[in-house]
Amino acid sequence: MREFAAGVGTLLRGFRMWKSHTRLLALGLIPAFIAWAVLLAAIVPLLIWLGDITDWMTPFADGWTAPWQGILRFGLGAVIVVAALALSAAVFTALTLTIGDPFYQRIWKGVERSLGEDPTGESGFWSTVGEGIRLITMGVLVALLTLMIGFIPVVGGVTASIIGVILNGRLLARELTGRAFDARGVTGHSRSGMLRTGRARVIGFGVATQLCFLVPFGAIVTMPAAVAGSTLLAHDLRRRAAYGGQGAQEVAKERRTKPSATPPADASAEAPGQGARTAVIPAATQPNATPPAPPPPPASPRA
Repeated sequence: MREFAAGVGTLLRGFRMWKSHTRLLALGLIPAFIAWAVLLAAIVPLLIWLGDITDWMTPFADGWTAPWQGILRFGLGAVIVVAALALSAAVFTALTLTIGDPFYQRIWKGVERSLGEDPTGESGFWSTVGEGIRLITMGVLVALLTLMIGFIPVVGGVTASIIGVILNGRLLARELTGRAFDARGVTGHSRSGMLRTGRARVIGFGVATQLCFLVPFGAIVTMPAAVAGSTLLAHDLRRRAAYGGQGAQEVAKERRTKPSATPPADASAEAPGQGARTAVIPAATQPNATPPAPPPPPASPRA
């Protein structure tokens, strides 16, 4: 849970950059607003015709008596809305990053410079389009999975909502951190490994971002902060990988606090350079040493 909370805190750090990088983050509002308007034009008709859609999908319930018919169709409508919102988050992110790629490149580069680094990599337009198509495809799969889980009796709706938010949050975090990773040449297996070692932090960041997207007009304000926060997240994951990860730090801490089970046999072998201080100096060569007494004279022979 601590790592999950750290991921949520990373998004909050991105929001705090509105104070120090106000004009820079404001550039990301324009493409976010355009993508939000396009999605709103698709979601509103879905909500208007939701009743007709659920009736069309459940013809077998036409002869059911109240309240079972209403419960079934209301639950199905709720699952459809959850799946649509999960898909809309992926589509919004892909569409916004594609439209506003030049603006968001300036944001993550500004954040990198504030961290004392100088990014040199750049993602091309077609690379951004390809990443967006991949994100939308994965978002469709998550939405279908959410829809299927929603048909489970009793617990389907709640389970589908939780799983959909978690899976889609991870997709968002992976997509948003892509530019910061590309700038450092971290691609493919290396990127997947970093995201896997910080899985809880990545999910925490993605889930928090997705929930902010669900707030009215929240997606517009959140998107620039999410780009800044994802740059911070990528920086944290790269730093963790450079220092061997949290597990290596715990091992080092244990070694510092736990005494050795088998002490060395010779104190002079504990560390290099210690022999001169621990070896026994012969008495004859010690300074200020008392010289040994002379041997007694030989006894005189008896008469």
